[in-house]
Amino acid sequence: MSGAFYRVDKFVVPAAAREEFLVKVMMTHKLLEAQEGFIDHRVLEQVAGPGEFNFVTIAEWENTEVVERARAAVAAAHKAANFDPQEMFARLGIRADIASYKPVAA
Repeated sequence: MSGAFYRVDKFVVPAAAREEFLVKVMMTHKLLEAQEGFIDHRVLEQVAGPGEFNFVTIAEWENTEVVERARAAVAAAHKAANFDPQEMFARLGIRADIASYKPVAA
């Protein structure tokens, strides 16, 4: 798929897990920033409203091809750091909804 591409991850993070979660998210986003094809990212924390997801991360990429390379680079960095995101989610009670999006043509 060519054109702008977004990875949008939504999380339910218990209050007791907030600090560890944010440290790991920021670490991962630093890795993303160094990848070819990276455009921008945001980490958002819910401050109001009834939604269940209290954190959302959005990463913008040039296209889907660069995302696959970035995913592999991040997985390798996590392995080298002995960090397993799924283990952390299970241990801290974090739930995630992870998906990819493309802009809607006007």
